[in-house]
Amino acid sequence: MKILRKIIEIDEDLCDGCGNCVLACAEGAIQIIDGKAKVIADKYCDGLGACIGDCPQDALKIIEREADDFDEEAVEELLKKQKEEKKEVEPHVCGCPSTITQTFPKAESSCGCANKPVTQPDSNTGSALGHWPVQIKLVPAGAPFLKGADLVIAADCVPVAYPTFHADFLKDKAIMIGCPKFDNAEEYVEKLSQVFKVSGIKSLTTVIMEVPCCSAMPVIIKKAIEKSGVDIPSSEVVVSARGEILSRSGLPKQI
Repeated sequence: MKILRKIIEIDEDLCDGCGNCVLACAEGAIQIIDGKAKVIADKYCDGLGACIGDCPQDALKIIEREADDFDEEAVEELLKKQKEEKKEVEPHVCGCPSTITQTFPKAESSCGCANKPVTQPDSNTGSALGHWPVQIKLVPAGAPFLKGADLVIAADCVPVAYPTFHADFLKDKAIMIGCPKFDNAEEYVEKLSQVFKVSGIKSLTTVIMEVPCCSAMPVIIKKAIEKSGVDIPSSEVVVSARGEILSRSGLPKQI
């Protein structure tokens, strides 16, 4: 039955598809469809606006119009369905290199120039990667290389844009990468919360791009930390599309 009530309206011209509102909507009423946030059905939206403050583009607002009445039972069914669809299954070791957990020695830089300007990357710098896999989806929460690790969580465009990523961010650290725009944000929250619960992470550095869709990654990580109940010293670095560090916050202050 349609009634006159308050409900969320999303301006698709302003929406950049970052997904922050999806995480903020406790009723599961918002999804990213074709790169834009949409209310999937009026009956799922309570109209309280908890999602509004999480939108970096101010694309959400509360309006009053005729809409289907809010249906708590329908929301419960929706959340149950979404939980079943998003239920995480740890990858099975089946011989595929993408799913086999590995650790290996890290190559040393030939010059040790971790502070060299990003405009002049050293082509002789060796790999600082000490484990496999690296994708958030594929890394088991209890992977041995995560135990007591200093962890870097990076948007997967960062190592392409930042030319000395290995030397400046990865040395002696564990790494998990992913795309907060195209991957499932709730799956990330669940996986990372499990990592934080069981692995005893010593410190966490989040490295993201300057583009708006990357702003979802710190939100995901914040929610995962809250869900885990673990306090982790954290820092955040924002990188430009040209490979320059635009900002740093938290600790450590220096690379």
